[in-house]
Amino acid sequence: MDTVYIETSIVSYLRQKPSTQVITATRQLLTHQWWNDQRQNYELVVSQYVIDEASGGDPTRAAERLESLDGIPLLPDAAEIPQNAREIMISGVLPTNAQVDALHIAAVAHHRIQYLLTWNCKHIANAKILPRIHDVLTRMGIPIPIICTPEEMLGNDTEND
Repeated sequence: MDTVYIETSIVSYLRQKPSTQVITATRQLLTHQWWNDQRQNYELVVSQYVIDEASGGDPTRAAERLESLDGIPLLPDAAEIPQNAREIMISGVLPTNAQVDALHIAAVAHHRIQYLLTWNCKHIANAKILPRIHDVLTRMGIPIPIICTPEEMLGNDTEND
């Protein structure tokens, strides 16, 4: 069974109030659809970075995010993860304010997780940044995870073909 790393933005979309903004509402809908219909097809994992981020902000929403993550295995810490994240940052792939994003990528790559599921399209699932992330990981000799959104993981809608 393939393994999916649940990045913080996924649980945030899952637990935030319904939005009136079209893009946000669509992402919420797609997140709920993947969570309800597809997640059982994968082994889900998170890191302490996800737990830390999900714990922040409004206490009620934080508790709801953590409740959604309850029971999902936590990847073990490894000294290589912060080192690899530093390499990603030193390469200039991500801006200086995206250190935690580099840690998510480094954790997934270090543990050889197949998928990094995210709605962070600014720094992680970004078509301009992904090739640069791939280059850095390739130079480091680390397998490249598939970085994608819930929409991409919903698969083909064969009923409409």
